[in-house]
Amino acid sequence: MRRVITYGTFDLLHYGHISLLQRAKSYGDYLIVALSTDEFNWNEKQKKCYFSYERRKMLLEAIRYVDFVIPEESWEQKRTDVHEYHIDTFVIGDDWQGKFDFLKKEGCEVVYLPRTPEISTTKIKQELNRKV
Repeated sequence: MRRVITYGTFDLLHYGHISLLQRAKSYGDYLIVALSTDEFNWNEKQKKCYFSYERRKMLLEAIRYVDFVIPEESWEQKRTDVHEYHIDTFVIGDDWQGKFDFLKKEGCEVVYLPRTPEISTTKIKQELNRKV
């Protein structure tokens, strides 16, 4: 069984997220999503999520491409996750191009997928703010 992992916040879930998850799943048989916790988002990314970690986790678990959701609590855990979950392929958006190539040394394929250009959580939040 080929195992794939991806990471993200997945706040205000939209069709770009679904497309990323579908494409990530196509690289293997079992997709793990490491979901950024509220604390990690705030302390490391200075992001406040609209939905709590538990709500975002519930939404991800309802998606047919997602097999398992784990918490992302630090930048450093990626190497550990690759070993702990026996990951074959690490998939992430191409806005991170080159940032995770160090995982190749762990025997893990690293794939950077193009984002869906016309949609993002940031764009949704900007649009909502304009309407207020």
